[in-house]
Amino acid sequence: MRTLTFAAILMLSTAVHAQTGPAPAITPEGVRAHVEFLADDLLEGRDAGTRGHEIAARYVATQFQALGLKPANGDSWYQQVPLEMRALGEPATSFVTIGGTRYANGTQAIVRANAPGAQKASGEAVFVGYGIASPENRIDDYAGLDVAGKTVVMLYGAPKTLPSDVRAALGQDKGKAAKARGAAAVITLFDSEMVKQYPWEVVVAEAGGPATRLAEPSDKPQELTPVSALLSPVAAEALFAGAPNSYKQILAAADKGRALKGFALKPAVAIEGTSSTNAFTSPNVVGVIPGSDPALAGEVVLLMAHLDHNGTRPDAKGEDKIFNGAMDNAAGTASMIEVARAFAASGSKPKRTVMFAAVTAEEDGLLGSQYLAKHPVGAGKVVSVVNLDMPILLYDFTDVVAFGAEHSTMGPLVAAAAAKDGVKLSPDPMPEENLFTRSDHFSFVQQGVPSVFLVTGHANGGAEAFKTFLATHYHKPSDDLKLPFNWAAGAKFARVNYNIARDLADAAQAPRWYADSPFGKQFAADAPKAVRAK
Repeated sequence: MRTLTFAAILMLSTAVHAQTGPAPAITPEGVRAHVEFLADDLLEGRDAGTRGHEIAARYVATQFQALGLKPANGDSWYQQVPLEMRALGEPATSFVTIGGTRYANGTQAIVRANAPGAQKASGEAVFVGYGIASPENRIDDYAGLDVAGKTVVMLYGAPKTLPSDVRAALGQDKGKAAKARGAAAVITLFDSEMVKQYPWEVVVAEAGGPATRLAEPSDKPQELTPVSALLSPVAAEALFAGAPNSYKQILAAADKGRALKGFALKPAVAIEGTSSTNAFTSPNVVGVIPGSDPALAGEVVLLMAHLDHNGTRPDAKGEDKIFNGAMDNAAGTASMIEVARAFAASGSKPKRTVMFAAVTAEEDGLLGSQYLAKHPVGAGKVVSVVNLDMPILLYDFTDVVAFGAEHSTMGPLVAAAAAKDGVKLSPDPMPEENLFTRSDHFSFVQQGVPSVFLVTGHANGGAEAFKTFLATHYHKPSDDLKLPFNWAAGAKFARVNYNIARDLADAAQAPRWYADSPFGKQFAADAPKAVRAK
């Protein structure tokens, strides 16, 4: 993957249609007001399917209405997303057995039944490296291996020799690849990076609860085997007893970027899991500003921010049990509302239709955006996405990381729009976080839509602010209104995104994937491509 330099982007920017006149005023007070409402304790963390999220959705809808937007789903502001919560089975009924040793659910294994009722798989197991089958990247970890009716064992993630965003994307369809080859079950093992980053007791605490997913079979994020498991390093070592390489040797080879050749494992493996489900719905809130150009109004520029967070957890450490999600993602939602306000106040209607979506269940696996991507509302076709998720508004940022911009002709436009506020584009400073695939825009990338996701950068004190937030406040009750927000930075972030959306809406041509983009090749193989300028 080639990253465009800022100088090169500026040279390309002459081909981009830019808006005339300054952006309408976006104030720090406006951003602050939305965040203070959405992150208030009264909304109890805005978990999908709860009363707090419903209140937040109603707030966003009334803001859209007051600004003069139109409902996108017929005469409704809401698109109800069908969801189901699947509880993990009890240790007595959900477990992994390796060579006669049982690892109960919630001890050295996390077992999930991916279909209703009791699910079982037993017999031979086969190590399949990373479990990737990607002709575009010339990777087939299943080559020469017979996995039909067997349990496949794979490392988390993808080879470290690949660019970080490509690595992250390849991890999305591994369950589907296993099932397509007839596997009976999937066991995932952490690589050394994940072992260091997530101690097993943390994994059990985070992953050991109920899991929410889309309720319609056609909308599952992956085709999965009936049962799957995640194993601790202790249980992983047992799997490789008598194998040509131990688990530690596999990790060492992966760390050095060596190819991982698959082989049969000696211990017999059995997995049993049970589950129970609870169905419910949660709304995406979607409004539009209709396009003014008859030739372009059928093309839609989508601005999106997830509205949900992690709710209230009685078992959270300390007195505070509410996960307010002030930065994640009340701040992104507030920015999106203020972008809508700027469009309404501009006095100039966009040529393309601009859609605004506050999506649900992002924290549960990008579920609201997946549903919107597969079940579009409105009359037009989404041609580009601008995603606003967890801007770190603790400092006066002077650069942003524009995830996805280098893969399409959005890149030069994004750089030129950011430059209007003196903001530069920087390369990803944290490739290990795989941020490109961890937010809602990726649901649309998978549908072939060029997308961009801005994250406040590491310049001007950003590195320390970002790392401290991730280590101390991310997905914790302390992500609340007591944080020292820089509200002027919030206004700047909204303004940068407004300039991007405005230029996308008025550009002569909708964005195209570059011919050398792996995402364009994988998800939009038949779409027209652009040649990257040298």
